[in-house]
Amino acid sequence: MQYRHLGRTGIQVSELSIGSWVTFKNQVDVDAAVEIMAAAYDHGVNFFDNAEVYASGKSEEVMGAALKKLGWRRGSYLVSTKFYWGLHDGINEKNTLNRKRLIEGINGALQRLDMDYVDLIYCHRPDKTTPIEETVWAMHNIVEWGKALYWGTSEWAASEIIEAIQIAERHHLHKPVVEQPQYNLFERGRLEGDYVRFYKEYGYGTTIWSPLASGLLSGKYNKGIPQDSRGALKGYEWLHGNLTNQEKLAKVTALEPIAKELGGTVAQLALAWCLKNPFVSTVITGASRVEQVHENMKSAEIAPKLTPEIMERIDTIFGVKREEEDDD
Repeated sequence: MQYRHLGRTGIQVSELSIGSWVTFKNQVDVDAAVEIMAAAYDHGVNFFDNAEVYASGKSEEVMGAALKKLGWRRGSYLVSTKFYWGLHDGINEKNTLNRKRLIEGINGALQRLDMDYVDLIYCHRPDKTTPIEETVWAMHNIVEWGKALYWGTSEWAASEIIEAIQIAERHHLHKPVVEQPQYNLFERGRLEGDYVRFYKEYGYGTTIWSPLASGLLSGKYNKGIPQDSRGALKGYEWLHGNLTNQEKLAKVTALEPIAKELGGTVAQLALAWCLKNPFVSTVITGASRVEQVHENMKSAEIAPKLTPEIMERIDTIFGVKREEEDDD
């Protein structure tokens, strides 16, 4: 396992990590979580991603219980969680980053995880109604209290992140250091677009989510939606349109010869492709079975094989012309 600094911070994250979205509680109980996390940890994974909204707080409970059973030294791993959507429908309890919601959010998360602190906390989405200054102060206070060590953003626009950084610098506060954007072969916009200059200038870290496009890039949906897949889960019907998109499925199929050439699977190729981006700190992977963990970890062996020529072949499949991007 290789490790990368989280932007310009001092901490290092494993280039491949484990996320609990969809899987923990919905597909994975505590015992299964123990097996999955142990397998990842044995591979060198040190970062485990969560959020209060995942399974309505139950995902944090499963991860917390699993960590208790595993009994790892606390300094040997990193845990994150996120706030925005909330768990209740009260006026100040959902879809907000106001001070009340954030402080109640971290207190609830620590209780569910049964931990004294988490390593990273994120503002899970931007809040257009709360002043960014209020959010920055609240996140700073949470870090000052030792309930979290670093904070960041998820799916914020570059302009919003820059404003948060500038407010923090103006008031000598703990500033955001990491963004969690969606990034995969189908979703490249921000990480290869308006974020590029921003990452270079501010040294922001990234913990990317959905590197397999909710499993589409694994190839498992090429012949329909398997009954044991996330696409078949109740409440995830919104994924069906994407998972059955014939144009996208054709591109996934076109990756198969390249993956075979490199001695890997399409999923491993897709994960390795994400690892090639120098602005990616860690690629968050998901797994409902230990076998998936082992398969995903092998993508680190594929990444060094992705020569410029192979990267160009992949771009051609997805209709991307690097020369035009560089001219912008």
